[in-house]
Amino acid sequence: MVLNDVPPPSTVDDPVYRTGVLELLGLLAYGEISACERLAEDAKMAPDLRLKVEIAAMASAEFGHFAKLRDHLVAIGEDPFEAMRPFAATFERYHQHTKPSDWLEGLVKAYVGDGLAADFYREIAAYLDAETRELVLETLSGTGHSEFVVEAIRAAIEQDPRLGGRLALWGRRLMGEALSQAQMVVAERDALSTVLVGGVDHPGMDLAAIGRMFTRLTEAHAARMEKLGLAA
Repeated sequence: MVLNDVPPPSTVDDPVYRTGVLELLGLLAYGEISACERLAEDAKMAPDLRLKVEIAAMASAEFGHFAKLRDHLVAIGEDPFEAMRPFAATFERYHQHTKPSDWLEGLVKAYVGDGLAADFYREIAAYLDAETRELVLETLSGTGHSEFVVEAIRAAIEQDPRLGGRLALWGRRLMGEALSQAQMVVAERDALSTVLVGGVDHPGMDLAAIGRMFTRLTEAHAARMEKLGLAA
């Protein structure tokens, strides 16, 4: 899933492009450590030890992704925590508005939220230089735990079909809140939005391209919900 309207940036030396990349990596790094923290909390709500371990493994994978981004930022002479700092409020708002009431909602949140984030970053990766694109795509590589979530949610619904309606509504709420926060980030970060719509060769925000991207994100969310056995 990538945007094809414009070619990748031709140079990594442009200061606007570099700023946009740093914003992207800071956003991605904060998202990974935030997901790790939330999954560790969600593991406490799991009903048995096996499920606790599965959720904790998801948290560990998120931390591994964060560590790669942190190390890359250090390697290019940037303070990873300064790069992450501007996005603290964004993730706090998202998590405040989407606090799961039980472990099932936590699993749906992890599955839907991670999937949406991965789709969003893959869209942007189309406009990055080769090194940064490889890092982003490597960070987004599958953790191997998605099938566990699908099986757990489907099994729970099979045992209690009434859960399906509640979790479907929860999934819609998650999607709406995530898209709202993503739109705010793109609108507030000029350098990041420049990278998003084509890098240094094509400055400015193409609202039509952004709209098409969010349409694709919505369609991917619907497919993800269907895989969980939930109506989007």
